[in-house]
Amino acid sequence: MHQHLIRNISAQIKLSQADQQLCSTYFEPVHFPKNRVIEEAGQVPQYLYYIVSGFMRLFHYNEQGDELTTHINCPPGFITSYTHFINGTKSNEYVECITNCELLKIDKSGLDKLCSQSSSFKDYSILVFQQSITYNENRSKELASLSAEQRYQNLLKNYPEILLQVPLQYIASFLGMKPESLSRIRRKNN
Repeated sequence: MHQHLIRNISAQIKLSQADQQLCSTYFEPVHFPKNRVIEEAGQVPQYLYYIVSGFMRLFHYNEQGDELTTHINCPPGFITSYTHFINGTKSNEYVECITNCELLKIDKSGLDKLCSQSSSFKDYSILVFQQSITYNENRSKELASLSAEQRYQNLLKNYPEILLQVPLQYIASFLGMKPESLSRIRRKNN
C-alpha cells in the first residue's frame, strides 16, 4: 500500500530512496469495513488518512439533529478533520468509511517528524495543503453561486465514480440539497 502513496507523491515531488523508506516507517496500513466511523466528534482527530481504496466522508449534525456531509473523498487523497488534527483541538466532525477502505494513517507527531526529516515530504505537505485550500474555496463558491442542478452536473463531470459508490443521501447532503431534489435532478438528466 505504501507504493500507492509513493507513486502519487512521486508524480509531483521527487522522492529519494530514504524518503520512500520514511514513508514506510511513518505511515501505517489499516483496513476498515463499510460504514465504520473511525474518528468521533468531540475528540481530537488522531490520524491523517491517505485513501488507497474506498470512499470516505466527513459529517456532523446540525442543531436540528440533521446529518450534514461536508466532504466526500475518493482515492487517492487525504482525509481528516484537518484544522482540528493540525491544532490538536476537539472536532465536531465524524470521519466515516462509506465503503470498505484500505488506508495509510499517520499521527500528528509522525507527520511532524516526517516533514522535519524530509524536505520532499515537507514540500508535498505544503502542496496538499494548497490543493485543499483551493478545493475548499471552489466548493464554497459553488455552494453559494450555482444551482443544485449545476452542482450535480459538476460532481458528475469531475467525480463520476462517487455516484456509483456513495449513497444518494450523502451525495445530496454534500451538494446542499434534500435527497428528493437530487432524485428529481437525476431523473431529469437521465
